[in-house]
Amino acid sequence: MNPDIISQTITFVKETLKDAEGGHDWFHIERVYKNALLIAKEETCDLLVVQLAALLHDIADSKFHPDASGGDETLGPKMAHDFLEKQNIAPTTIAHVVAIIENISFKGGKQEQLFYSNELAIVQDADRLDAIGAIGIARAFNYGGFKNRAMYDPSIAPNVNMTKEEYKKSTAPTINHFYEKLLLLKDKMNTVTGKKIAEQRHKYMQGFLAQFYAEWDGVL
Repeated sequence: MNPDIISQTITFVKETLKDAEGGHDWFHIERVYKNALLIAKEETCDLLVVQLAALLHDIADSKFHPDASGGDETLGPKMAHDFLEKQNIAPTTIAHVVAIIENISFKGGKQEQLFYSNELAIVQDADRLDAIGAIGIARAFNYGGFKNRAMYDPSIAPNVNMTKEEYKKSTAPTINHFYEKLLLLKDKMNTVTGKKIAEQRHKYMQGFLAQFYAEWDGVL
């Protein structure tokens, strides 16, 4: 195995995502990586798997690689696998990292998670923490602007019962995304540390929404 695998992976991710949308760029990866290291301190885990999965989890986010289903979910795992194989990482470690990448995302609907490990729990929480709170709000509106979506349209109600396919193809206003994903994440956290941090960030989003609606309605 390459003894400098973490630094080599960071270099690879930075180069691959150099032109990425601002909410899914290297800095998103870096924040998730830091969150994962923080959570891992309190959990029993294979730290190398956690580090590699956190760094590679969004190497090719399906949202930015459209196909007939709304996004190619195979490209990211394949890119991660091919990179790690070239670094002579153990096949069992590669398989674990790839399984995490394949199962980390919130996909809407009532999707059953078919794979579980402590390492997935850690990286999934780390990724979800970056989708809520102040940065989560900023990322949501950055992506909405990137896709030229309305900030809010009172005539379009959130759809919290979307199928996976509907979720992937949704063009709803950004505010709807709070109800369709962001406000749901607090109760989907896996780890003690993740749950604790999520509680505070969830409250921040609730305060933001209250302020947003008050300003929208001209009462503040």
